[in-house]
Amino acid sequence: MIEMHLQKDLFGTLEKKPTRDGFGIGLLEMGKINSNLWVLTADVSESTRTHLFAKEFPQRFVQVGVSEQNMAGVGAGIAASGKVVVISAYGVFSPGRNWDQIRVSICYNDVPVIIHGSHTGLTVGPDGASHQALEDIAITRVLPNMVVICPSDFNQAKKATMELIKREKPAYIRSAREKTPVFTSENTPFEIGKANIYREGTDAYIIACGVPVYESLKAANELEKNGISVGVVDCHTIKPIDRKTIIDCASKTKLLISVEDHQINGGLGSAISEVLTDERLGVKLRRHGIYDIFCESGEPYELLKKYGLDCEGIKKVILEELKK
Repeated sequence: MIEMHLQKDLFGTLEKKPTRDGFGIGLLEMGKINSNLWVLTADVSESTRTHLFAKEFPQRFVQVGVSEQNMAGVGAGIAASGKVVVISAYGVFSPGRNWDQIRVSICYNDVPVIIHGSHTGLTVGPDGASHQALEDIAITRVLPNMVVICPSDFNQAKKATMELIKREKPAYIRSAREKTPVFTSENTPFEIGKANIYREGTDAYIIACGVPVYESLKAANELEKNGISVGVVDCHTIKPIDRKTIIDCASKTKLLISVEDHQINGGLGSAISEVLTDERLGVKLRRHGIYDIFCESGEPYELLKKYGLDCEGIKKVILEELKK
């Protein structure tokens, strides 16, 4: 358990930053280290925070315009010439609109292109259903040669971005638009493919990714006051999934809850259920996220509350399952 590596005032007043900022800072830091790194975007450089890299390294930055499919092809071509490439746009358009080019040009050729999908999930807020990328994990984790990461805060997004660039293989990293609590620290471990256990529990384990991780920690803390012991796992890497940690959690409790700012079909919950099925484990899994619907427009935290992805919504799901 690595709770001691989280922020000291975990449930107090924490600094808030968007995970897209962590991506942008990580990208800039790697640009200073790796002169072989190139970055492409589709007319959304400030929104995706790639403008930080562009300002410092304009000779290694390509603005392709509103052309996400072309961006994936150009990125693959640059990578095939011996460079490491990051392509960045809104998640609904990349990987949403250019999935075919990602599949054939990037993954099939196994070239070092990292796809950054910004403004994913409910916290894109007022832009509504057309811009709420809630299917991106599903469509990327199915692709061979692809790593899929969903960071939970600013610090983790920065670390994940840097590690993916060092890895020099196809990958997808998603980030959120809204400012969210920075609850991990510089010392919180991050390793691709290894989930972080933040709390141990006996009654249930929450396995979450992205923005809902912190809400899950709050929910577990409040349930503890009522004598309910809930563990919390930050499963930032959806592919390759940390099978060992899932199996270990399943051996400690009778109830697992997956929590994600994504459709419950094809995302983190589905990846966990595949592990449980493969290992023939009888533990109960409740998949919690977006239940096969398109969502409304609204303020980010209003939407998290409406769709049960805030602290209170997560608590409600756990209590319902424990009563069954």
